[in-house]
Amino acid sequence: MEEEHRMLPNATENSQKAISYVLDGATVTLLLVVMTSLGCTLEISEIKKYLLKPKEIGIALFSQYTVMPLTAFSLARLLRLSPMESVVVLVCGCCPGGNLSNIFSLAIKGDMNLSIVMTVCSSICALGLMPLLLYIYSLGLEIVPKQNAIPFQKIIISLMLTVIPCGLGIFLKVKRPHSLKCIIKAGMVLGIVTSVLILILSAVHTKGVIFALFSPWLVSAALLMPLIGYVSGYSIATLGRLSRQCKRTICMETGCQNVQLCGAILKMGFDADVIGPLFLFPLLYITFQLMEGLVLVLALGVHEWLKAKGKLNYTRHTNVLLKGKENMAKITTEFFYKEASTAAGQKPSQESDIFN
Repeated sequence: MEEEHRMLPNATENSQKAISYVLDGATVTLLLVVMTSLGCTLEISEIKKYLLKPKEIGIALFSQYTVMPLTAFSLARLLRLSPMESVVVLVCGCCPGGNLSNIFSLAIKGDMNLSIVMTVCSSICALGLMPLLLYIYSLGLEIVPKQNAIPFQKIIISLMLTVIPCGLGIFLKVKRPHSLKCIIKAGMVLGIVTSVLILILSAVHTKGVIFALFSPWLVSAALLMPLIGYVSGYSIATLGRLSRQCKRTICMETGCQNVQLCGAILKMGFDADVIGPLFLFPLLYITFQLMEGLVLVLALGVHEWLKAKGKLNYTRHTNVLLKGKENMAKITTEFFYKEASTAAGQKPSQESDIFN
């Protein structure tokens, strides 16, 4: 019996490691395939336009590195999180936008050129802004990360996982233009399927441990942060008088954080006995981030369907009214023609009979 009890934890640990490896593999596959398909939607001329006139990029960077860190710090204070929980939430809020935003931007018909440029610029800015923001906001907390906690190599790798597949997508767009629709559709379908798979694997990986170990206030912070990011990003883009596509893109870029980078910072920046189970917070965040993002995609799809259906019904009613007006004009003309013919003593022709 003792041997069985010893073997059970080992088997559970092995299964957790296997799920973790599959989760990492699914994430990398998602990035490579989806970013390649997204690269097929890019226009070099549009990218140059955003780089030369960076109004949209400036608004998006403002939303990313002002709204999200401030939201994380404010939630930590309002919800009265413990110092360690506050630091974990703050680290997540100071991370750059993740590649998941590119998938959601495609799904909600956003501006893909702005989305990719924003992801690249956000990752580059993270090399300097993340240490600065963490230092500034950590002054109001009792625990700060140890020095050299920012994994610059991870940021560069994340940057390469965006730039290289997108470059391959642009190459395919030039060399295989007839295959673009299939590549883009396949990438979008695979992206949604893999996102759902990651969500399921994350839930299986934690097996409810997250909700047992984390306080309800920390769970509330993870729930509210993406939602506030989505709403704030769209609102700031609206105040900036950007196009509808740009609004949707900045909405997703603001709400979607790079949780892989957040997990790396938590592991590198804090000792295991200090952070405890809080290193699982990125899994909790990405769960709500995926759920809320998918809800927005579904809501937009329903809105577009109802809008298209309303236009169709409006067109049908308009056609009926126009046809009715034409028939009425014809009947009126024939009626007066008949009256005029009768008054002149002529027999109206058979063709002009209104009952014909």
